[in-house]
Amino acid sequence: MDTIDVGLLIIRSWVGLAILAHGVNHARSLDGTASWFESIGFKSAKLQAINSAIVEIGAGLLIVLGLGTSLAAAGIFATMFVAFWTVHRANGFFLFRPGEGYEYVATLALVSLGLAIAGPGGASLDSALDIADLLDGWIGALIVGGGLVGALGLLTIYWKPETTS
Repeated sequence: MDTIDVGLLIIRSWVGLAILAHGVNHARSLDGTASWFESIGFKSAKLQAINSAIVEIGAGLLIVLGLGTSLAAAGIFATMFVAFWTVHRANGFFLFRPGEGYEYVATLALVSLGLAIAGPGGASLDSALDIADLLDGWIGALIVGGGLVGALGLLTIYWKPETTS
């Protein structure tokens, strides 16, 4: 294992654990998460809370393991894009700003895109199964692009924020 593999393992582990913890938090308080989703304009808020928890837990585990890395990265990217668009973009860059800025969600989204392009590294199940090269590079970027399309579809169908007249 070379230094690049170690670096990718560290990045994957941290991003994966952060997303996993976020998903577990959503799962442990589904009603609270659903109420909050509803308050920011999501329809079928309970369904969105369940989906969010599943995607975050699943993608977090897969990224840590380096299994289906580009697919997991697409899930993280999509989730963070939805968070960016619905909550954080209007609050500026910095997380400490009122309403929380987008630095955290943008960082997780872009690191996930980078992992999809770079691949998971040698210390991964993708590498052990000899499938890493099938899903990284421009193919990985396209897979994450598919996640973005999914996020835009979710926003179009389920996000209906109240507008002020």
